[in-house]
Amino acid sequence: MSAIITYRVGVDVGGTFTDIVLLGSDGTIHTKKISSSVDNYAQAIVEGLAEVFRESGLGGRAIEEIRHGTTVASNAIIEHKGARVGLITTKGFRDVLEIRTLRMPRLYDMAWTKPEPLVERYLRKVVDERIDANGRVERALDPRDAERQVEALLAEKVETIAVCLLNSFINPMHELTIKDIIRNKAPDIPPSISCEVLPEIKEYERTSTTVVNAYVMPIVATYLRALRKGLDDALIPARLLLMQSNGGLTTDTAAAERPMNIIESGPAGGVVGAQALARAKNLPKIITFDMGGTTAKTAIVEEGELARAHEYSVGAGIMIGSRLLTGAGYTLKVPAIDLAEVGAGGGSHVWIDRGGALQIGPASAGALPGPVCYDKGGTVPTVTDANVLLGYINPAHLVGGALKLDAGKASRVFTETIAKPLGMAIEQAAYGAHQIAASNMIRGIKAVSTERGRDPREFALFAFGGNGPLFACGMASTLGMSRVVVPPSAGLFSSFGLLYADVEHHYSRTFRRLLRKADLREVQGAWDALADQAMTQLAAEGFTGARARLRRSAALHYRGQSYELPVGMPEGKIDQKMVEYLEEAFGREHEKTYGHRAGPEEPVELVSIQVVGQGLREGAGVPEQVRSSRPEPAPPPPRRAYFGSAHGWLETPILRRSDLSPTPRAGPLIIEEYDATCVVPPGAQASLDAGGNIVIELGR
Repeated sequence: MSAIITYRVGVDVGGTFTDIVLLGSDGTIHTKKISSSVDNYAQAIVEGLAEVFRESGLGGRAIEEIRHGTTVASNAIIEHKGARVGLITTKGFRDVLEIRTLRMPRLYDMAWTKPEPLVERYLRKVVDERIDANGRVERALDPRDAERQVEALLAEKVETIAVCLLNSFINPMHELTIKDIIRNKAPDIPPSISCEVLPEIKEYERTSTTVVNAYVMPIVATYLRALRKGLDDALIPARLLLMQSNGGLTTDTAAAERPMNIIESGPAGGVVGAQALARAKNLPKIITFDMGGTTAKTAIVEEGELARAHEYSVGAGIMIGSRLLTGAGYTLKVPAIDLAEVGAGGGSHVWIDRGGALQIGPASAGALPGPVCYDKGGTVPTVTDANVLLGYINPAHLVGGALKLDAGKASRVFTETIAKPLGMAIEQAAYGAHQIAASNMIRGIKAVSTERGRDPREFALFAFGGNGPLFACGMASTLGMSRVVVPPSAGLFSSFGLLYADVEHHYSRTFRRLLRKADLREVQGAWDALADQAMTQLAAEGFTGARARLRRSAALHYRGQSYELPVGMPEGKIDQKMVEYLEEAFGREHEKTYGHRAGPEEPVELVSIQVVGQGLREGAGVPEQVRSSRPEPAPPPPRRAYFGSAHGWLETPILRRSDLSPTPRAGPLIIEEYDATCVVPPGAQASLDAGGNIVIELGR
């Protein structure tokens, strides 16, 4: 009797394409790439799964689990299409969202202006209460006053209410009173309460995080309900998990309650998958490069560990440019994979500025109308059009031939709008566009490497996304990197990577104590309380015993500093040896980050404590060897491709991934797959390793 094959699904919704991966328990993989349904992202998921079922003969009941990375929350913020939010705060703190902090993204740009707060001023109400820094009530909350403020917001037809009172992270009693009032007055309106969302110090960061959570809560909840209904109607009863910004999974119920944790959900899956493959291949240092149709994202993995930020900003172009200068967008004090994002993708517009210089993006053609070559109404040339004209992309092969490209139309538009005005041959103009797009994306790689004290030459470039393998070699060569790795199903790898992730829940609490003077029993009790929260949540989701794991960390600084650094903690009792360990680990991290550390006599202050509860997957999660259900077509004949003025047009062999072997093959080569195209330039060599990864060694 043969074993029943079950499937797990990874789904990543991007601005241009929705990528779907079905992985069977027997290692068989089914893939689908379809245009995103911008007005209803859930529709593309359900329709894409239906297409996979028709092609494979599978049914919805074979699906055990759906893991989903989504941009619904981040798009709502970027496009200012979130909910109508009311805010209740302590008297005197009404304008915290406008005052913000002193940080700004471009220090000497006098024209830069702060983004408008997500809550208009007339929707920000105050209550005359005060809790001091030790948690003592200086001025009690008047419940009647709180009721009046809630009623005033309800009269303005707010869709949700955020509550953030001074020092509520120490004593939440006043916030919880207001929460009860909201529940009684408007049971259908979801409140966002700072003592539940982020019980940590720093008024602006806590207020901003609470407001962002409220701003996207109704949008995310509506989307998840629509997706659940669509799946149920299609007879797909599978459990739904959402990727979080931190690289862990959460349930759809938890995501609806704390949508702030899925703001950067979309890019995280690919980085998690890259981390898993880097560990398997014993690659100690990799930089991930994920380029799709709209944006390019980079991240760093060192010694098998992801780089995580404990605070980031979203919106207002914050992901473009330096990681050292922040403050442009809306602040979120939640853990997230430390990503640099650049507005450059296959759909990025190619244009000439008023000074006659060639520019790329940040505007994008998206899925509709798409690049000119899509022949769906696009009139502005894009990076994809340039790559078609250079011979890199086969007009008859995109998405396995499902999307036919009109190279002639792309040529005419590119000639008239770019090549002629610049006085260039069309291939020179197209190659210039390709190089400028690459240089824009190199900024992202530098943002996670050189700007953080890392030398990119010590790293391998791990390239995926529909366009990542097409640009990777040229970018790596420019940066002096010697190796590029392209994983299987590269164009859908953000979806595939979701299958490697574990469920994670993050808990934190401000707990300010000088380490050397702290009551260690009190410190132990505080950590144990967070651990109990985590284990209770994991148990409710079915993770017990060896499948439930805890990680502890602490945020510390030298006394008097404004910003803290996170430090991981080993298991064990909180005793004097643990205190000494934390001080030493913090000193090393401070020196690594800032180039120096204080002497041993300098007091170290514990600022906050964190616990991560992990629900571990059963078994390996993803088999070492996977095989595609999609038959590989016969490779087309060689075609001419342009590799710049140094090489000109070259007759270039066109290969399938399976045509490669452990024996290196010299470029130029173009490797065409259903979901991506990989360009191997002259002077480079490509081979296939035991895991099915394309490994490209670059000549120096």
